[in-house]
Amino acid sequence: MTQHRLTVGYVPGVTPAKWARTWAERHPTVSLQLRTVPAAEAADALRNGIVDAALLRPPADSSGLALIALYEETTVAMVPTDHLLTAADSVTAADLDGEPILLPLDDVVAWADTPGAPVEHRPETTWDAVELVAAGMGALIVPQSLARLYHRRDLTYRPITDAPVCPVALAFPEGPQSALVEEFVGIVRGRKPGSSRGRAEPAPKRTAREKTLAKQAARAAAGKAARKPRRAT
Repeated sequence: MTQHRLTVGYVPGVTPAKWARTWAERHPTVSLQLRTVPAAEAADALRNGIVDAALLRPPADSSGLALIALYEETTVAMVPTDHLLTAADSVTAADLDGEPILLPLDDVVAWADTPGAPVEHRPETTWDAVELVAAGMGALIVPQSLARLYHRRDLTYRPITDAPVCPVALAFPEGPQSALVEEFVGIVRGRKPGSSRGRAEPAPKRTAREKTLAKQAARAAAGKAARKPRRAT
């Protein structure tokens, strides 16, 4: 491969560690840089060339982007641990009737008729909304991975059984792609090393030192991807 670096963005809650490990094992001499991007800025980061590809929740405006659906997340309601909604293992939209609902400006749940009573003040970010949930200002509807990412001991969450799911996709600019992007697409899709698709060239046989470097790179990439943002206590 003629390039020596691939930059992949990912939004909060998405964990690219397993793909980073596979990349490091197959291409120890080609750097894979993982960059966290805010959900509201992920599409523009691709369009502006800040990242070569991104793992994101599909935006309402996907113009200029190619998307490959990966999986769907359960939608949950985050509430204080002593909230009435915690009495059951799951809730429905009807259970949220009359409940104050926080809608952050970077909201990623595409629910046209969000249940409950939307709070007039819209926090800047999902993390700001989590702080308000802890202060008793209302409930927050998010993908399950974000509820886990922003976990606090005084908060919990319950699946909303009739809520729309939250899809996650691999995105990259439309049009011809570099060999590195094609290779990453193949890895995310689960193609084997010998597949004729998603690979620009066969992988050369590695020396013992290269194998050691690959393992070290995989551990470093996985640790970086799994690191959570610092939270106030």
